[in-house]
Amino acid sequence: MKRTLALSLAILLISTGLGLAEPAETPKPSSWPDPDRLNYEEIKFSPPKPERVVLENGLTVYFLEDRELPQVNISFVVGAGSVFEPSGKEGLAEMTGDVMRTGGAGKLGGDKIDEDLESLAARVSISLGMEYGTGSLSVLKKDLARAFTIFAEIIRHPAFDEAKLEQERNLKIEELRRVFDKPQRLAFREYRRAIYAGNPRGRLPEIASIENMEREDLVAFHKAHFFPRNLRVAVTGDLSKQEALELISRHFDDWDDEGDFGTAPLPRPQENSPLYYYEKKVPQSTVIIGTIGPGKESPDFYPFTVLDYILGSGGFRSRIFQEIRSNRGLAYSAGSFYEGRQGYGSFGAYAMTKSESTGQVLSLMEGILKDARESRFPAQDLHLAKRSIVNSYIFSFTSSHMIAFQHMILEFQGLPTKFLTEYPAKIDAVSREDVMKAAEKYLDRDKRTIFVLGDQSKFDEPLKSFGEVKTVK
Repeated sequence: MKRTLALSLAILLISTGLGLAEPAETPKPSSWPDPDRLNYEEIKFSPPKPERVVLENGLTVYFLEDRELPQVNISFVVGAGSVFEPSGKEGLAEMTGDVMRTGGAGKLGGDKIDEDLESLAARVSISLGMEYGTGSLSVLKKDLARAFTIFAEIIRHPAFDEAKLEQERNLKIEELRRVFDKPQRLAFREYRRAIYAGNPRGRLPEIASIENMEREDLVAFHKAHFFPRNLRVAVTGDLSKQEALELISRHFDDWDDEGDFGTAPLPRPQENSPLYYYEKKVPQSTVIIGTIGPGKESPDFYPFTVLDYILGSGGFRSRIFQEIRSNRGLAYSAGSFYEGRQGYGSFGAYAMTKSESTGQVLSLMEGILKDARESRFPAQDLHLAKRSIVNSYIFSFTSSHMIAFQHMILEFQGLPTKFLTEYPAKIDAVSREDVMKAAEKYLDRDKRTIFVLGDQSKFDEPLKSFGEVKTVK
C-alpha cells in the first residue's frame, strides 16, 4: 500500500514538474485558420514513363522497373466486353472472364491452379466489363516463372470446365434473383437499360440468357477477342526490361494474331425521352437523372469534370448534397457521377429519399441542373473543385504499376500519351464560362433521362406532372 502511494505521489510530482498536470489551453475555434484559405506548395506531377515495346505478332508490352520490393506485377487489357455479346447471350462476357479464372487452363484443372497459386502466394484476377476486360498477376520475384506460366495459360488456353461453368451459372442466376431485394442496386441496373436504350450497352444479363449459356459460347467469345493485337500487357517490378521481354516472348511469341476487334455504336442522348418508372413497394425511392456527356478525347471533358464535382461528386460541398440532404434533410444519399469513356461519357445525378418526398426531390434536382445552365458558379466553388480534382488525380499514381497500367489503358482508348501529364494543367485552365458552356451543351432538359424506382401510390406528387411516364416492366 505504501509503495503504491509513493509511486502515485512520484508520478504526480513528475507530471507537475513537466507541466503536464494542467493541459495547455485549447485554441478557440475562432482562432483556427480557414481551411479554404490555407496555402500549400504547388504539387509537381511528373510520373515516370514506361517503356513500350511491340512484339512481332502485335502484342504491346509496357515496362517500368521498380526494385523497391522483390515483387512483380503484371496486368493486361483486352478488347472484350459485353458490348460485343451476341443478342440473346447477355452476360456472356462476364461469364467468360469468371470461368477463365476458375475453369482451369491447359492441362491444369481449376482447383489445381488455385492450389498452386496459393502455394506461391500469387494473386490472379480476370474481369470482363462493358467495353473491355482486364486481368492481373501479383507474385514474388522468386516465384514469377511458375506463376506466369499459369497466368499465360489462363489467357491463351482456358479450359472452361463444364462443372465450373455450371457453378458460375448458378451463382450468377442467384445473384440476379437477389437484385430484386436490393432496391438501389436494381434502380441503377434498370437506369442503365433506360439511358442506353437502343444501344448494346443497355442490354443486361437476365436469368434466361444465363441459363442458355453453353461452354461453346464461352470458347467462341474467347477465341474471337483474345489475340495479340487486341491485348496489351503492363509489367512492373523487380526485374529488368530484358527479363520482362524474355518472359513475355517465351509464352506469347507463337500466338497467332487472329480474331475480331469488334465494333459497337456509340450511345447518344435520349431525345425527349419519357420518365421511366419502376414500381416497387418500398418505403424509399431512388431518383436518377442522367445524360450522355463528352468523352475523354473531347475538349469538353475537362469543364464537364469540374461541373460534375460542383454538382454532386464533390461530396459535402456539392450542390446536390447540400441542398437535398444538408439543407432540407430529404435524402440519406445524394450526389452525382461522371465517367469519360472512349467517344462518350456517362453522367448521372441521384438521390435516395422517402416515398413521400419523391416529387420534391425530383423538382429540386431538376432545378439544380437547370440553374447550372443559367447562372455562373462562384469563383470559390470553381477553385475548390479544380484543386480537389487535381490533388486526387495526382495521388492516384502511387505505384509504378498504376502508372504503367494508366499508360496502357490510355493507348487502348486511343488517347495520346501526353494526356496523363496534361490533365492537371487542363483542369486548372477551366474557367467559369467553360463550365457554363458545358452545362448548357450537355444538361439540356430534352436530352436527359429520368428514372424513378419506388411506390408511386405514396409519392407527394404524381410523376405525370414531370412529363410522359413509361412504366418499366
